[in-house]
Amino acid sequence: MRRVLGFLALLAAPVTARAEPPSIPVMVLGTYHFGNPGLDVVNAKAEDVTTLARQHELAALADALAAFRPTKVMVEAETAGPDFDYTAYHSFKPADLAAKRSERVQIGFRVAHQLGLTRVVGIDETGEVGNVDYYPFDKVQDWAKAHHREADLAATFDSMKGKVAEFEARQKRESIPSLLHFFNNPAYIAQDNRAYTAMLRFGDDHNQPGAALNGMWMMRNAKIFAKLAQVARPGDRVLVIYGAGHGFWLRQLAATTPGFRLEDVEPYLAKAVKRLGR
Repeated sequence: MRRVLGFLALLAAPVTARAEPPSIPVMVLGTYHFGNPGLDVVNAKAEDVTTLARQHELAALADALAAFRPTKVMVEAETAGPDFDYTAYHSFKPADLAAKRSERVQIGFRVAHQLGLTRVVGIDETGEVGNVDYYPFDKVQDWAKAHHREADLAATFDSMKGKVAEFEARQKRESIPSLLHFFNNPAYIAQDNRAYTAMLRFGDDHNQPGAALNGMWMMRNAKIFAKLAQVARPGDRVLVIYGAGHGFWLRQLAATTPGFRLEDVEPYLAKAVKRLGR
């Protein structure tokens, strides 16, 4: 009886919880591709970001993002582990901003340099190493053609094509921070992800190319975030600058991975828009 009472007393005793370190904030800035690489199924044509007017806008954007006080800036570049150091940053000079259009340089290097950071981290996963296809769209196309569903497949991209046309028209009248606000609002992020999940309809009991595409796309983003998690340390504040198409999954992973929390980028973009007046 004494043993039972002693065990019950032990259960009733207050438990001292081990203090967990504060979660690492991760802020994801989804961007369009400034350099027009043309690698997506639906591509937006970007205007020249090296003009004086656009450089003024990018300076305002950098000031706003710097207010987040990131200790690590991570960009869409594939680099070697374990530290995933993007060595191109080591030779960066402010004069490069007048010639190099990539968002990695124009936003990532600019912000890192402004804050005095000694390195930029490249966390991309392209599949070139190991010859992995993270976007097997050709398999979806083949299935659609074999099953006379090509028109249905084309229709899945109609809304995204409309958004791209809208973006290209907005470039004529809006600043870069305003354009990025377009790519980072919840409605756009949800619609962009539906372009992937809409392909779940393409397949049958023996062949599921649409499901396979979604699985591989999620895997790529999981590997990207895994690299982030392997480099981030307690006390860090992480700014991720990535193609907007990755925004849904990178935000989901930042919000749900233990030890991390998602920071909303919209207030920072709104601050830059307000400063510029457009």
